[in-house]
Amino acid sequence: MEEIHQLMQQRRKKLKKLQEMGINPYPYKFERTHTSRQVQENFEALQNQTVAVAGRIMSNRRMGKAAFFHVQDMDGRIQIYLKRDTVGDFAFEVYKLLDIGDIVGVAGRVFKTRTGEITILAETLELLTKSLRPLPIVKEKLVNGRRVVYDPFTDKELRYRQRYVDLIVNPEVKEVFIKRSRIMSAMREFLNKRGYLEVETPILQPIYGGASARPFITHHNALDMKLYLRIANELYLKRLIVGGFEGVYEFAKDFRNEGMDRFHNPEFTQMELYVAYQDYHWMMALTEEMISTIAQEVLGTMKITYQGREIDLAPPWRRVPLFESIREHAGVDIAGADEATLRRVAEDLGIAVEDGWGSGKIIDEIFGELVEPKLIQPTFITDYPLEMSPLAKKHRENPRLVERFEPIIAGKEIGNAFSELNDPLDQRRRFEAQMQLRARGDEEAQVLDEDFLRALEYGMPPTAGLGIGIDRLTMLLTDQPSIRDVIFFPHMRPEKTH
Repeated sequence: MEEIHQLMQQRRKKLKKLQEMGINPYPYKFERTHTSRQVQENFEALQNQTVAVAGRIMSNRRMGKAAFFHVQDMDGRIQIYLKRDTVGDFAFEVYKLLDIGDIVGVAGRVFKTRTGEITILAETLELLTKSLRPLPIVKEKLVNGRRVVYDPFTDKELRYRQRYVDLIVNPEVKEVFIKRSRIMSAMREFLNKRGYLEVETPILQPIYGGASARPFITHHNALDMKLYLRIANELYLKRLIVGGFEGVYEFAKDFRNEGMDRFHNPEFTQMELYVAYQDYHWMMALTEEMISTIAQEVLGTMKITYQGREIDLAPPWRRVPLFESIREHAGVDIAGADEATLRRVAEDLGIAVEDGWGSGKIIDEIFGELVEPKLIQPTFITDYPLEMSPLAKKHRENPRLVERFEPIIAGKEIGNAFSELNDPLDQRRRFEAQMQLRARGDEEAQVLDEDFLRALEYGMPPTAGLGIGIDRLTMLLTDQPSIRDVIFFPHMRPEKTH
């Protein structure tokens, strides 16, 4: 830390010297004509032409009255060749006060060096931002014309806390987030082409619902009332279906007051879609088509690799009922088992069960521990027990089940979908059963929403609903091991100050 402090003091001295020379170290704009990629991709047309580029100094080799340095912008890096005879004495003195991390604008002629590297011979140099804090030292070298980093900025916690530094010194990280944006754009285009309307629903809600989770609680001062950050947007989107919209979707920031691990962040993004007059069979077909289409558009293929495993996203995906998957992978048949039996089975399987859990929670735990991690290729797990799904319609062939599916890929669910329950009397009974679970101590059981029941009493048409976790889908399509790798600013424990 002492070394960093000394380097920062040196940079402040250079800042003062620049100001004494009449240089504004933080000017208002710079007229850039090209990015680094545009210069490199259009070298033949731009050779010997003057261009203006801007970016951050990432390497610096001074050689008497000349220097080579690399400037990094959003698109990549380009080499700058600076000569005192070309830029003049004053500009060269300014250059001598620059550091790695400073942001500059350079105008000059495009050429190739003897080694074949596309370079700009600087004719003018302008300081755009003086960096007062040194970047982490990242050692690199060129191997066969390619930049090879051999001492990278790899401390995970620092990278997540200081994503701005991570993006500077590990520019490949940008590609993950560019793909994330493209994934969302491709999904939006897929849904828009089918005529579905993108909408917005409240984040602050007087009653939280639409999922089984604990909420974050806040307070509205003017109304003197408790409010919750939404855990899902399902119940509001269904209200819109009641109101006459026949296909609505939303990219929603949701918040769940739960633990953090490589698949969970308290703040996350999901897309929820509701389409009138359809059921979960139809939604399965749309889901596999949508995910495979997004992969093809963003990655150029439906065959991906996730953490060393080859996965084929091309439809059709396998469909397996929940209890059948448990028999197949856990070796037990729990279809129709009561709560006491489920507790004994879970104990025999080495799964800890809490006192407040009902049958649905126990089944979910058995599935999550012993089945889900084994489902690598895309699979729809279907037909869940009634008690696990208070918002799903009863199965048309077995009233003890509901018409629900989860798409699971690479051992983790990426979504959830139902034939939506639209019987207001049945929905009330389900909510009341959830409230009984809350009374037993299940803090994640759902709460009864009278306004939502009132909406259903006006009549909601048969509807299929789907939620897709954008963070998990991005992890899958960018081959990232943790949700923190696909969220710009993941939640972290408080930073130590000593």
